[in-house]
Amino acid sequence: MGDLLLARHGETEWSRSGRHTGRTDLPLTPHGEEQARSLAPLLAGRAFALVLTSPLERARRTAELAGLTGAEPDPDLREWDYGAYEGVTTATIRAGRPDWDLWTDGVPPGPELPGESPAQVGARADRVLARVARALEEGDVLLVAHGHLLRVLTARRLGLSPAEGRLFRLETGTLSRLSLEHGRPVIAEWNAAAPAGRPA
Repeated sequence: MGDLLLARHGETEWSRSGRHTGRTDLPLTPHGEEQARSLAPLLAGRAFALVLTSPLERARRTAELAGLTGAEPDPDLREWDYGAYEGVTTATIRAGRPDWDLWTDGVPPGPELPGESPAQVGARADRVLARVARALEEGDVLLVAHGHLLRVLTARRLGLSPAEGRLFRLETGTLSRLSLEHGRPVIAEWNAAAPAGRPA
């Protein structure tokens, strides 16, 4: 049984400023491109049975700069639909809703984006996990996607509720690895990044 590797895309303007970035298709910043390139040595020497990426540019570009070829887009790997909170920071939201918590409250619908609940994101994560199950029997699988989606997917892989994704802070431009121990899914590595200054 292979490992499930998770790569969060590199930095964007909104991830740098803490704005919720769901369906807005932002490019990587120059630093985000450097982060994406720095994933290449962490992936060197690995063969993957399957590589999937979010269809959004920031994830696809990260995969490309990390040297991955043959990545297949999967719409279920797109980021949480933040509805009315798209592009808004948590601090701004809590100015009007002091007790708001994405992981338990979800988001209200916006004029163009319907928004998603934690359960809805969890259902998408479950579909991805079902899709990769057979490939994991053949070897390692890599998913290139987004912070909140990958945190929910991690929770589901570990048998936790979608809301427990709150426990797994995930940085931009990092690689994480879910493996098995005595037949049970475990976190084997989290937020791995190339050392600063190391050439990609």
